[in-house]
Amino acid sequence: MELSLLTLATYSKEKLIDYLNEFINQDFSKVVQLLYRIDVSEAKLKKVLHENPNEDAAGLIADLIIERIAIAKKARDSFSKADTNKGNGHHINHDDEGAERL
Repeated sequence: MELSLLTLATYSKEKLIDYLNEFINQDFSKVVQLLYRIDVSEAKLKKVLHENPNEDAAGLIADLIIERIAIAKKARDSFSKADTNKGNGHHINHDDEGAERL
């Protein structure tokens, strides 16, 4: 389960759910490790699973990963705009969300 956030971003939601279900059934700790590596907190995972006890866990986890991918994309876009505008005198105001790390 050595996938990066960029690799996961290429998966459809259905493929991501299938992938997660495989590891949920074999070794849930690997799912937790993946989420840790891509910066989804264990507390957030527990909260989502607790608040949605009748929902498919893989679907909920896939939504967390998709959300994290969107945040990372926004951060990358923000940084690329900053690089583009660096030399033309424009000032870019970065908020904390733009500083998200992968």
